[in-house]
Amino acid sequence: MRSTPPEQEANTTMNSNTTMRMRCAAALTALAALTVLGLAGCGSSTGTSGGGSGTAAGQAVTVPANTSGPGGTVIIYGKADAANTLDVYEDFRCPVCDRLERADGATIQQLADNGTYKIQYHMGTFLDDNLGGSGSVAALAAAGAALNESPAKYEQFRTVLYANQPDEQNDAFASADHLLELAAKVPGLRSAAFDQAVRNGTYKPWAQRVGAAFAGSGVTGTPTVLLNGTTLTLFDSGTGEPITPAQYQALVQQTIGAKK
Repeated sequence: MRSTPPEQEANTTMNSNTTMRMRCAAALTALAALTVLGLAGCGSSTGTSGGGSGTAAGQAVTVPANTSGPGGTVIIYGKADAANTLDVYEDFRCPVCDRLERADGATIQQLADNGTYKIQYHMGTFLDDNLGGSGSVAALAAAGAALNESPAKYEQFRTVLYANQPDEQNDAFASADHLLELAAKVPGLRSAAFDQAVRNGTYKPWAQRVGAAFAGSGVTGTPTVLLNGTTLTLFDSGTGEPITPAQYQALVQQTIGAKK
């Protein structure tokens, strides 16, 4: 969900010696203490890659249909001609992204469906570096296979991935068999071509490219959400909990109104 990305309110302390890696938030119990300009969540160092995000020189990259942005690194959901744009920066292994999705995901999607805005997803894969494993890249590659079918199938699969997100220390998304089991929860998604793309990692080089674009964006943590370039504070500064759907809708209308 692109202007120059703003500061993240609640990123974790960054390791200055690691310019190519991203770090997850220290503990969810610290969320209430994280305030001011952004979101509480998984933080990142500045760099050019993450989660094995850099593709090898000369490596063929198969880009799914229905992508946008440089090299097909942006995923758009909603009406292309919507007057407003919601930029969402997230990582499928980020536990705070999951908390936001569970609290407000249906409302966020609803406002895209009714044309209030279009969503531009910028996916990170940095938690593979931070936590070990390859689940972020593998999940994004499988989501790319869904995107190749349609943006609607991507959005449905994205919702399923968050609804079944493992503990961040568990790299369950690295398993093609597990991802295909989850894909079966999306009506009409599984097919011979889809299954082959997931098993063969057809879109893994693309997922690495998308992760590299995230790492170079200047965004310092996930989830980060911007509406028309303005960062939305989606976690209560007192409780550390996501705001309610009603509060989200009011914030969207207030932010759009301020643009006029």
